[in-house]
Amino acid sequence: MNDRTTVLVWITESTWTACVDAARDRAPHDDVVILHVSDDDVAAAAHHAYAGLLGRGHTPERDPGGRLAALSGAAAADLLEAAAHRLGRPCELLDHHGDVEREVVAAAADADLLICARDGDPHRPGPHSLGRASRFVVDHATCPVLLVWPADQP
Repeated sequence: MNDRTTVLVWITESTWTACVDAARDRAPHDDVVILHVSDDDVAAAAHHAYAGLLGRGHTPERDPGGRLAALSGAAAADLLEAAAHRLGRPCELLDHHGDVEREVVAAAADADLLICARDGDPHRPGPHSLGRASRFVVDHATCPVLLVWPADQP
């Protein structure tokens, strides 16, 4: 019988250290999966602005949407690598793209625990301490959720 559980750690650029620290401290013997989700809407908006507002003469290499997508992918890879290093033990790294909250909920379907951070107003405990995506995840995840503060608790 396997007593190990799978802990999914959802990281974002502003809260990743608190989430990784919580996994390291509270799940020292469990399998850890670190998830980052890139919202493709930003790159798509830049592409559509370029295509719609700048007229003729569009070239793919000048499209800011493509450059933003490339930069986002590199930043996500760097963030996942930093998170794995901070965890200090073997883990699985997942880099997803799409609707952030739905990607997290889908990934959490196979987890025994989801660790994520409060990303709303840090000075107001309660509902306002959760942003839109994290509120959706807390409401829809089918596994237990551990919410951590990204800094010292207010």
